[in-house]
Amino acid sequence: MISTQSFSRRSILAASAATIAAGAWPLTVSAQSGTVRFILPNATGSGVDATTRAAQPALSKALNAAVVVENQPGAGGVVGLQALARSAPDGNTLSIVSSNVVILPSVLKSVPFDMPGDFTPIAVIGATPMVLVVNPAKVSATNSKELIALLKSKPGALNFASGGNGTILHLATELFLEQAGVTAKHIPYKGVGPMVTDLIGGQVEFGTAALPSVQSHIKSGALRAIGTLGAQRTPAAPEIPTFVEQGLSNLVVDAWLAVIGPKGMSADNVKKAHDAVAAAFSDPAVMDAMAKQGTTIRIGTSAQAQSEFKSELAKYASLVKKAGIEPQ
Repeated sequence: MISTQSFSRRSILAASAATIAAGAWPLTVSAQSGTVRFILPNATGSGVDATTRAAQPALSKALNAAVVVENQPGAGGVVGLQALARSAPDGNTLSIVSSNVVILPSVLKSVPFDMPGDFTPIAVIGATPMVLVVNPAKVSATNSKELIALLKSKPGALNFASGGNGTILHLATELFLEQAGVTAKHIPYKGVGPMVTDLIGGQVEFGTAALPSVQSHIKSGALRAIGTLGAQRTPAAPEIPTFVEQGLSNLVVDAWLAVIGPKGMSADNVKKAHDAVAAAFSDPAVMDAMAKQGTTIRIGTSAQAQSEFKSELAKYASLVKKAGIEPQ
């Protein structure tokens, strides 16, 4: 899925709408009484969050259960992943995750779990386009060439934001800087929401984000897109050029998405979860929502997910080393 030149590959449903809106559904309810939790190691407003919530009604229908989405961001995703790892492997608790999960072991000195050993990869869903954006009031650049020139004129003076140390958003910008031959100061945030807020507010000058999390702000003019990091332009925002066509031919980064569960899930529970995911992401309404976000759907098998997680770990370890990111 990823090479050194291309690493392609982001309302609770229950019986009572009032309970859903209030977010008060008890988390102790088991799947036997009709509830499945999706613990997200990402903040509200992230690409993973947008994807999960868009698919939530269809997932509920496919699982024949209420689907509770629980955001547990922090430490680049470690907090939510640790909660998932500690959950019972009975199919009641799942997660949709991004490429971050296979980057963490390479950028953190220690993590409280083994990836993927303490989890059950169920299915790779697809990939979400990423875009580098700037605050137009702080940065005059309108394209890659102009941004690189600005960064070269002020070495290390500009700040770039990410959703946390070692996240795909951090790595993507570091690779941009490395390939452009420029420097900037990294400002990590505890999630995409606070990161985007400060980008708009001008506390930081630029950063990389999944397209769904910043698309409305690009359209409003609050943020300016410099380029997408895909191999081709995304149909969801065809007006934004890629970095490839702007001269950085090796800068291709897509944030892939996958469904995982705790270690030790039975074959029956894995199949049930996989079949539900495949059905949900084949739903016309979900496919339309994914198309608007620019997310490409590619549901793989559980066996493929197991294999891809292991190969991605090794490849990202190499890429992190190439980018010169020191473990924190």
